[in-house]
Amino acid sequence: MDNPWFIDPFHITLRLALAVLMGGLIGFEREANSHPAGLRTHILVCLGATLIMLLSMYGFSDFAKLDNVRLDPARLAAQVISGIGFLGAGTILYTGKSITGLTTAASLWVVAAIGLATGAGFYFAAGLACLFALISLFVLNIAEKKYLRAKKPRHFKLEAADTPGLLSRISALLVKGGHEIQKLSVEELSCDEGSLIAIDMTLRLAKGAKLAQIVDEPQHIEGVRSVASD
Repeated sequence: MDNPWFIDPFHITLRLALAVLMGGLIGFEREANSHPAGLRTHILVCLGATLIMLLSMYGFSDFAKLDNVRLDPARLAAQVISGIGFLGAGTILYTGKSITGLTTAASLWVVAAIGLATGAGFYFAAGLACLFALISLFVLNIAEKKYLRAKKPRHFKLEAADTPGLLSRISALLVKGGHEIQKLSVEELSCDEGSLIAIDMTLRLAKGAKLAQIVDEPQHIEGVRSVASD
């Protein structure tokens, strides 16, 4: 019977190489979409998780020969699942209006799990999880952009001169374009050049609306100085 506490150099190399490949595939999608944790981060997380799994399973094989010693291959691996949360938290940003980075944090967590499965020699499950993760990130991202992105409310911030009727003109322009104003707030700004206001608006965009056009049109209204969208 083969020794369950021994692994040869070939299989060590194979598992680490697969970790680089699968972590890189998921990281490439994040990198291509300009997310904070990209190709190198995902590769390193998957590679590190694989190495920790290998260490947990085979790194203490000499102690298996001793009496009254029981090895737990999952002990080190279990710490990866909780420890990866610190790295994932660093990709989550709260801007005051929305939270971003949750998908990237989840992808790091999945990559760590793929690395652990690869290190344990659970190749089929690791490969299948990698495939499903790529489908979720790449294919569903395309579908979301095409069918769901327009239905999500978008936040806009306008800076303008405090003139009578300005809000009415801006609102009329947006409503004419088929957009729905869900939230609106106005804040006075101190400026040497005169009285200015900051207008925060949350819009549900009309179907087929282009963001660039929505940002550009209000700037043609007299008094509007700048328009920005999150």
